[in-house]
Amino acid sequence: MIMEETKRQKFQRLAEARTNRIIEQLDILGNLSNRSNYEYTPEEVNKIFRSIERALRRVERQFEDPNDFTL
Repeated sequence: MIMEETKRQKFQRLAEARTNRIIEQLDILGNLSNRSNYEYTPEEVNKIFRSIERALRRVERQFEDPNDFTL
């Protein structure tokens, strides 16, 4: 008999895989910090991290309690 995955199990499986994938991509982005291979300005670095921070805040808001609205 095949047990169907619960919503919680599915969340845990996907969250772990997606989080690990994001961390791996950030490590790859960090490779660009090697000044012997790349040239960049502080402004460019700030732009990268502002974009990442905005995206992170947007996703974090999606997880907030949707029942905050009151009249």
